[in-house]
Amino acid sequence: MAGSVPDWPAFEDSHDALSVLGERFKLIILSNVDRVSFTGSQVRLGIEFTSVLTAEEIGSYKPSPRNFDALGAEVLRLGVESGRLLHVAQSLFHDHLPAKRAGLRTVWINRRHDRPAGVPHRRPPPK
Repeated sequence: MAGSVPDWPAFEDSHDALSVLGERFKLIILSNVDRVSFTGSQVRLGIEFTSVLTAEEIGSYKPSPRNFDALGAEVLRLGVESGRLLHVAQSLFHDHLPAKRAGLRTVWINRRHDRPAGVPHRRPPPK
Protein backbone atom coordinates (compact mmCIF):
# COMPACT_ATOMS: atom_id res chain seq x y z
CA MET A 1 0.00 0.00 0.00
CA ALA A 2 2.78 2.46 0.88
CA GLY A 3 4.20 2.09 -2.62
CA SER A 4 0.93 3.33 -4.11
CA VAL A 5 0.99 6.73 -2.33
CA PRO A 6 2.67 8.59 -5.24
CA ASP A 7 -0.25 7.51 -7.45
CA TRP A 8 -3.04 8.70 -5.15
CA PRO A 9 -5.11 11.45 -6.78
CA ALA A 10 -5.25 14.93 -5.27
CA PHE A 11 -8.57 16.20 -3.94
CA GLU A 12 -10.35 18.18 -6.67
CA ASP A 13 -10.31 21.45 -4.70
CA SER A 14 -6.67 21.30 -3.56
CA HIS A 15 -4.87 22.75 -6.59
CA ASP A 16 -7.06 25.85 -6.85
CA ALA A 17 -7.08 26.51 -3.10
CA LEU A 18 -3.31 26.13 -2.81
CA SER A 19 -2.75 28.30 -5.90
CA VAL A 20 -4.74 31.16 -4.38
CA LEU A 21 -3.08 30.80 -0.97
CA GLY A 22 0.38 30.56 -2.56
CA GLU A 23 -0.05 34.01 -4.10
CA ARG A 24 -0.02 35.60 -0.63
CA PHE A 25 1.53 33.08 1.75
CA LYS A 26 4.42 30.65 2.04
CA LEU A 27 3.18 27.08 1.70
CA ILE A 28 4.90 24.54 3.96
CA ILE A 29 4.05 20.84 3.84
CA LEU A 30 4.40 18.72 7.00
CA SER A 31 3.60 15.23 5.79
CA ASN A 32 3.58 11.71 7.22
CA VAL A 33 5.18 10.25 4.10
CA ASP A 34 8.60 9.84 2.53
CA ARG A 35 10.06 12.30 0.00
CA VAL A 36 9.42 10.07 -3.03
CA SER A 37 5.76 9.62 -2.12
CA PHE A 38 5.28 13.34 -1.58
CA THR A 39 6.98 14.14 -4.88
CA GLY A 40 4.28 12.10 -6.63
CA SER A 41 1.59 14.05 -4.76
CA GLN A 42 3.23 17.36 -5.58
CA VAL A 43 3.26 16.52 -9.29
CA ARG A 44 -0.46 15.72 -9.13
CA LEU A 45 -1.16 18.97 -7.25
CA GLY A 46 0.89 21.07 -9.66
CA ILE A 47 2.00 23.41 -6.87
CA GLU A 48 5.43 24.63 -5.80
CA PHE A 49 5.85 24.67 -2.03
CA THR A 50 8.18 26.91 -0.07
CA SER A 51 9.22 23.93 2.08
CA VAL A 52 8.47 20.24 2.28
CA LEU A 53 9.04 18.44 5.59
CA THR A 54 8.49 14.69 5.50
CA ALA A 55 8.34 12.07 8.23
CA GLU A 56 11.24 10.34 6.51
CA GLU A 57 13.49 13.38 6.91
CA ILE A 58 12.31 14.26 10.43
CA GLY A 59 12.59 10.67 11.65
CA SER A 60 9.11 10.48 13.19
CA TYR A 61 5.45 10.57 12.29
CA LYS A 62 2.76 12.98 13.40
CA PRO A 63 1.43 13.30 16.08
CA SER A 64 4.99 13.26 17.48
CA PRO A 65 6.02 16.66 18.84
CA ARG A 66 9.29 16.22 16.88
CA ASN A 67 7.38 16.90 13.66
CA PHE A 68 6.00 20.16 15.02
CA ASP A 69 9.43 21.10 16.41
CA ALA A 70 10.81 20.62 12.87
CA LEU A 71 8.01 22.81 11.52
CA GLY A 72 8.84 25.49 14.09
CA ALA A 73 12.52 25.41 13.11
CA GLU A 74 11.61 25.75 9.42
CA VAL A 75 9.31 28.68 10.14
CA LEU A 76 12.16 30.42 12.00
CA ARG A 77 14.55 29.68 9.12
CA LEU A 78 12.09 31.24 6.67
CA GLY A 79 11.65 34.33 8.85
CA VAL A 80 7.91 33.87 9.31
CA GLU A 81 6.74 36.13 12.13
CA SER A 82 5.60 34.51 15.36
CA GLY A 83 1.87 33.86 15.34
CA ARG A 84 1.61 34.01 11.53
CA LEU A 85 1.59 30.23 11.00
CA LEU A 86 -1.76 28.55 10.34
CA HIS A 87 -1.81 24.75 10.31
CA VAL A 88 -4.44 23.40 7.90
CA ALA A 89 -5.25 19.69 8.04
CA GLN A 90 -7.92 17.00 8.21
CA SER A 91 -6.74 14.73 11.03
CA LEU A 92 -7.76 15.84 14.49
CA PHE A 93 -5.48 13.22 16.08
CA HIS A 94 -2.39 13.52 13.85
CA ASP A 95 -2.50 17.27 13.22
CA HIS A 96 -4.84 19.43 15.26
CA LEU A 97 -4.16 18.13 18.77
CA PRO A 98 -0.35 18.24 18.47
CA ALA A 99 -0.46 21.55 16.58
CA LYS A 100 -2.54 23.10 19.36
CA ARG A 101 -0.07 21.71 21.93
CA ALA A 102 2.69 23.44 19.93
CA GLY A 103 0.76 26.72 20.17
CA LEU A 104 -0.40 26.85 16.55
CA ARG A 105 -3.68 28.10 15.19
CA THR A 106 -5.44 25.50 13.05
CA VAL A 107 -8.12 25.14 10.38
CA TRP A 108 -9.89 21.82 10.01
CA ILE A 109 -10.59 20.47 6.52
CA ASN A 110 -13.51 18.06 6.97
CA ARG A 111 -13.09 15.42 4.27
CA ARG A 112 -15.21 12.87 6.15
CA HIS A 113 -18.63 14.42 5.84
CA ASP A 114 -20.34 11.08 6.40
CA ARG A 115 -18.77 10.43 9.84
CA PRO A 116 -18.59 12.40 13.09
CA ALA A 117 -15.28 14.24 13.65
CA GLY A 118 -13.99 11.92 16.37
CA VAL A 119 -14.75 8.67 14.57
CA PRO A 120 -11.68 7.29 12.76
CA HIS A 121 -11.96 5.62 9.40
CA ARG A 122 -11.94 1.88 9.93
CA ARG A 123 -11.55 -0.73 7.26
CA PRO A 124 -13.75 -3.78 7.45
CA PRO A 125 -11.98 -6.83 8.85
CA PRO A 126 -10.55 -9.26 6.28
CA LYS A 127 -12.76 -12.22 5.38
